Amino acid sequence: MPSYEIEIKCLLGEEGLANELVSKMKGLDPGLIFLGSEKQKNHYFIDGRLSLLAVKVKPFLAGANFTRLLEVAEKSVDYSVRTRDNDKGIFLVVKASVDDTTSANGIARLELELPTKNLTLDELDGLILEAGFRYQAKWSRERNSYKFLDASVSIDKNAGYGYLTEFETLIDDINKTEAAKEGLRRLIRELGLAELEQSRLERMFAYYNEHWPEYYGTDKIFVIE
Repeated sequence: MPSYEIEIKCLLGEEGLANELVSKMKGLDPGLIFLGSEKQKNHYFIDGRLSLLAVKVKPFLAGANFTRLLEVAEKSVDYSVRTRDNDKGIFLVVKASVDDTTSANGIARLELELPTKNLTLDELDGLILEAGFRYQAKWSRERNSYKFLDASVSIDKNAGYGYLTEFETLIDDINKTEAAKEGLRRLIRELGLAELEQSRLERMFAYYNEHWPEYYGTDKIFVIE
């Protein structure tokens, strides 16, 4: 059964605001669980054929994961492809939009995070390039993850963006999308945060994509209104 990622972002900017958010979450949820921290490299790709990519990576995926990838390749129109290197391994990540936002930054998306075997990040990138994709940008971040009430919350220190938080829940029925969005927005309001508008997020995303070599792997940030 497919799972759909409902995710809403809030821009924090400064480390002090990130620490303040953790304190507020503890106040609302004494059972707040810290799930751990990790460093990530995320490489984004555009263009290319997802169906061809599925064939190329088949030897490096578990059988069930290849089937899931092939189904998304056959059915989706708007999708984004990424590779991820974190403490857990090397992953192929595919996100397909299921609402009127984008697959790259949208609120409701079908998400596949597929572990690969016997591949380095550069080798997986190479297979994606062979499928006709090209690099859009390379991203780096440090992430702290929490279980907060019924939501998963990450607080990220992103190259370029600074501190950003993501509130996420998963649903297995696309008809529950709007209810899930409102549930996350209610939590965000209770914490005194403001949702990062999609239009501003797209401007930030576009700026980073144009200038990413200046920021990847650094602590440098920019501000886009």
